[in-house]
Amino acid sequence: MKRFVPILMAVLVFSLLPGFTQTVNKRLILKDGSYQVVTQYEVAGDRVRYKSAERGGEWEEIPKDMIDWPATEQWNKDHAPGALAAAEAAREKSAQSEAAAIDKEEQQERAAELARMPVLLPGLRLPDESGVWGLDTFQGTPELIHLEQSNGDINKNLGHNVLKAAINPMGGSKQLIQIDGARAKIQLHVSQPELYVSLDTNDDDSPPDDALKVDTHGASATKDKNNYSSPNSRYVIVRVQVRRNLRVIGAMNISMLGKVSHSEDIVETTSQLMPGGHWMKVVPKEPLSFGEYALMEVLSPQDVNLDVWDFGVDPRAPENKNTLTPIRSSK
Repeated sequence: MKRFVPILMAVLVFSLLPGFTQTVNKRLILKDGSYQVVTQYEVAGDRVRYKSAERGGEWEEIPKDMIDWPATEQWNKDHAPGALAAAEAAREKSAQSEAAAIDKEEQQERAAELARMPVLLPGLRLPDESGVWGLDTFQGTPELIHLEQSNGDINKNLGHNVLKAAINPMGGSKQLIQIDGARAKIQLHVSQPELYVSLDTNDDDSPPDDALKVDTHGASATKDKNNYSSPNSRYVIVRVQVRRNLRVIGAMNISMLGKVSHSEDIVETTSQLMPGGHWMKVVPKEPLSFGEYALMEVLSPQDVNLDVWDFGVDPRAPENKNTLTPIRSSK
């Protein structure tokens, strides 16, 4: 037992040395902004007794009303044993939670973006854009082609413009829509192309007043402030009449759109809402023969969209420009 005595005495001596004490200093913060560093303090009536950590630990006194108590309590709380570590741990946890929330938000945004770009074929997605795109095949390669709206087609940046007109059963053979040029810029090479119509609202797509030049010959036409395609819209493909350097859709064609009866110049379509809700797939119910066509939107049994998407069907035509083709995997 004797050999343990020197060790115990050494422990006692070191524990009594000032440099090895574990006293935690506090602060009494005064209302004038200064403070006293103390080892302990107590309130006695209107006075505060404290031991200064800077003046040998003698008891001193100060009036109670000179102390800024909220600031004193907050400082001592923030600097209590373990408080800094706890605060650092809380900040670290908050940062991790924030990072996790950002990651989750980014994942949701990415998922929403991909949902707006459904896969049509391996390596080929619809773009995250507005408007109408056609799926064509040229020399065995599938291609996506952007179809532009026509009727003067001055503002070619429009994604989906709506120029509403009433269906007129008494329209007769009057010309209602005229498209410049005897041949559409886009020529498809398949007889039953798949057309994809975006369904987004985009108020920024409103054209200037002079962007559309449509001769309605008395038809009631108004620009729709909500330039978008509704999932409730019906789409038909109309064969246009070529007259010199114009393509014409007559009022008689328009009047037939509100009826169930068949017209040889109007091809009914089937529509399917694509995953993600951003695109509607439109396919003609019967093959299209060689010629010029326009995709028309029937907004209701009484109204049509006079802004059409024109295209031709010609298997012998050269390849269209600015197409999207499948991205081949590197594997």
